[in-house]
Amino acid sequence: MMSRVQKGMMAGLAATVVVAALELVNTLGGPWFTPFPNIVAHMIGMDGQPAVGWVAHLLTGIFILGSLFGYLVPRLPTDTYSTKGIVFAVGAFVVMMTGIFLLGDGRTFSGDGGFGVVAWLLITNVVFGIVMGLVYGRLVQREKRMAREMTAGGIPAH
Repeated sequence: MMSRVQKGMMAGLAATVVVAALELVNTLGGPWFTPFPNIVAHMIGMDGQPAVGWVAHLLTGIFILGSLFGYLVPRLPTDTYSTKGIVFAVGAFVVMMTGIFLLGDGRTFSGDGGFGVVAWLLITNVVFGIVMGLVYGRLVQREKRMAREMTAGGIPAH
């Protein structure tokens, strides 16, 4: 049986892979918007090193956001796991943008960036939340089903 945090990390892994695929399409197909790993590398002070941004993106999605979602999921509003994921991801977006605006320099969203980059980040965060919520919900359902199957052949308690 997995803990909520472990389920959250598994869901964070799946969601991070999906968002990484979107970022990869953006990077290789355009880029239409400044890729998030490039923004992260810029904020860390390692411009021109997108690999650092990719690693930070993967680690954050799995270990920080995934485990935090698993911990917070019973406290999040709404009834379904996918909407809980969206609420969580939009909250993470607000925290992320606050950090970027406070810690980044004035050129973070200038030039080819601007509103398009902010909108792209919001869209990818919502996709992240939907995938994370759906995967987390599937893991919960699987555990419940396995528990039912294990007790189906058991002796009644009364």
